[in-house]
Amino acid sequence: MKTTPLFSQRIIDWYAIHGRKQLPWQLNKTPYKVWISEIMLQQTQVATVTPYFNQFLARFPDVLTLANAPQDEVLHLWTGLGYYARARNLHKAAQKIRDDFNGDFPIQYVQVLDLPGIGPSTAGAILSLSLGQHHPILDGNVKRVLARHGTIAGWPGKKPVEQALWALSHQYTPAKDVQKYNQAMMDIGATVCTRSKPNCAACPVAIDCQAQLSGRQSEFPGKKPKKAIPEKSTWLLVMTHQQQALLEKRPPAGIWGGLWCFPEFSTKEKLDEYLIQEEIIFENETELPGFRHTFSHFHLDIQPIFIQVAAQKNHQVMEQNSSLWYNLPNPQKVGLASATERVLASLRSTLNKE
Repeated sequence: MKTTPLFSQRIIDWYAIHGRKQLPWQLNKTPYKVWISEIMLQQTQVATVTPYFNQFLARFPDVLTLANAPQDEVLHLWTGLGYYARARNLHKAAQKIRDDFNGDFPIQYVQVLDLPGIGPSTAGAILSLSLGQHHPILDGNVKRVLARHGTIAGWPGKKPVEQALWALSHQYTPAKDVQKYNQAMMDIGATVCTRSKPNCAACPVAIDCQAQLSGRQSEFPGKKPKKAIPEKSTWLLVMTHQQQALLEKRPPAGIWGGLWCFPEFSTKEKLDEYLIQEEIIFENETELPGFRHTFSHFHLDIQPIFIQVAAQKNHQVMEQNSSLWYNLPNPQKVGLASATERVLASLRSTLNKE
């Protein structure tokens, strides 16, 4: 009677034929390159990440270059990837590596786990993929493969479900060829065991996948309980003077943390009060197209108000952060929120019509 190969061996055999091996962070692997890629790939697809990764590595080829760079430049190269806390933590972690490890990326699991922005799965991925160390991983793609194969019910965001998935990951992760296994598990989750319409015919572990055998692939992993998403409104002051627009740097924590944005007001009345209080002389108040920006936990309806001021005013709205006159034809290399970029595009279009 023919026996079924071990789960891990089938995954490794699949990788030899189908696995991704030519992505930029897979060539001449180092912990630094894998670290950058793993952080970028959180919540973001490979096709989107690849050009960002190449540009980022060209500017920051090593830990020390990244650690010594201004945060604004780091955020500038992150603009468009979203989830900007990742970039801020990346910069903080690089500085910690510079200060505590002489610029050499740590190779002990507990040391890597202690870096800002790195959790157990990311630490395991960095050390297993770059150095072959025996560590399991549990990113979103791996969770999906394991939840379906073992019919682990429930939303993985709940601790008992996550613990059950970690137990499976520990059980299946082989000591040998761990690089190939972990990469293959992520690849299978991304390309075969997809959220919708999984290609079970191409899956190396479909033969004993409990979800596939019972036709319940769509039930696993369990979905996050739905909550009504709050709706909020905000008004942005788009103030220009001679091809420059006023931006303010946000506080380091919170929404758009550390990024440059237009001055924000909770009501139109507060925006008007500000203009009066600052004695700003302007003309042609215009509403630029409003839009909805959705965060993970609320919808934000944004209404930009465009004015042209008679003279440039130097002022500081937030105590700890300076304002910046952003040069529209020759923009500075600073980190911009995606909503800011959208308003800037609308502003340029409006100015070009004048």
